[in-house]
Amino acid sequence: MTHHPAGREPELLTITEAADLLRAPVATLRYWRHLGTAPRSFRLGRRVLYRTDDLHAWIAEQHAQALDRR
Repeated sequence: MTHHPAGREPELLTITEAADLLRAPVATLRYWRHLGTAPRSFRLGRRVLYRTDDLHAWIAEQHAQALDRR
């Protein structure tokens, strides 16, 4: 992941940066988008972008679902 000043993540992440944050391959993130199970994203021109808050919320949802399945 690219280094950002003061350890802060940028508010908008590219698909590559989002994949780094999720520790998943970019191809997996694209597949999850295809299935409709990926974190919320949007297109800005030709780029797919992710809000940092949406990624963290999606991670929390996945964690909660995993705990519910126990």
